[in-house]
Amino acid sequence: MDRVRVVGRRILCGILLSAWVLLPASGWGAPLAPLPAPKAQKPAQAELGRRLFFDPRMSGDGGISCATCHMPAKGWGDGQALSAGYPGSKYFRNAQTLLNAAYNKRVFWDGRLSGADLPTLVRDHLTEAHFMLVDGRLFPERLKQVPAYVKMFKEAYGGEPSFGGSLKAISAFLHTIASRNVPFDKFLKGDKKAISAEAQKGLALFRGKAGCAACHNGALLSDGGFHALGVPENEQIFQDPLRHITFRRFNKVIGVPNFMNLRADPGLYVVTKEEGDRGKFRTPTLREVAKTAPYMHNGALATLEDVVAFYDKGGGSGPNKSPRLKPLGLSADERNALVAFLKSLSGEAVSAKEPKIPDYEIRKLGDN
Repeated sequence: MDRVRVVGRRILCGILLSAWVLLPASGWGAPLAPLPAPKAQKPAQAELGRRLFFDPRMSGDGGISCATCHMPAKGWGDGQALSAGYPGSKYFRNAQTLLNAAYNKRVFWDGRLSGADLPTLVRDHLTEAHFMLVDGRLFPERLKQVPAYVKMFKEAYGGEPSFGGSLKAISAFLHTIASRNVPFDKFLKGDKKAISAEAQKGLALFRGKAGCAACHNGALLSDGGFHALGVPENEQIFQDPLRHITFRRFNKVIGVPNFMNLRADPGLYVVTKEEGDRGKFRTPTLREVAKTAPYMHNGALATLEDVVAFYDKGGGSGPNKSPRLKPLGLSADERNALVAFLKSLSGEAVSAKEPKIPDYEIRKLGDN
């Protein structure tokens, strides 16, 4: 009987190890797990998407591209606290990374779109007044005057350049922007030397005393939920006229009551109009977090050390603040260990060579 129990325990341990997961602390979300391989894309479609991603003809004024705010060298963000936005305006939130964007359940800091529909996400970025402000009837006509694009669309989708085809192509490219060779994933798969002893100490704190895994869990290290943390306001939103104009216009168009008197970003409230959601923002992924500073929805925290210190003191103050946030009492060594673990969540650089933008060419009348 004892032999049966021992064998049974060994089988159970083998099952748990083969699952490549770390079970969370009691009652805390999904297990930590390696990121699944991205969905395979047709090469012709992803390559067309890469070209379009870097092409400023995809914006209204022909002056900016998707890569203007989502730079490969800046962790696929822009490295700024608040995004620049469309020329002539300034935006009021931090530009989130596109790394692993294809895995998100919801997108934008306020979660106003589903992550399951990437073409709609791309459409919103292209046509939104604060982002790229392009007419979906205009830019396909531009692309039709570029023989290289005519050929690529034919190969990728069997037709001429189109609005819908462009959305699908850029979406295919986004699927390729995924983490690679991440030390923490290697650790989860059994390589115990993949992360340092200090990072392993940080992992224990992440899952235990610091409580990070309550919201940052699963393969994406995000619960996909919304929480109010009391992040301090970025006063540039209210002091810079161009940012405040954008802030007011956005909230007016999306139907926020009393938008003209807002003195704080309402977050999820813009979607639900429920007072209990005011000040809540989507939990971002922690994958590649070492490359995506500054942090929070408004870039209020400059470094990972600042982020850990913010949580250590129990967050900030504000409406609907999460009851999970309480002072942690971390020592300096513990804070350093958490930072070391967070850095282990970043893999090798995910780059994309900026292509040569194909030229317009005069075409024979009737060919277009």
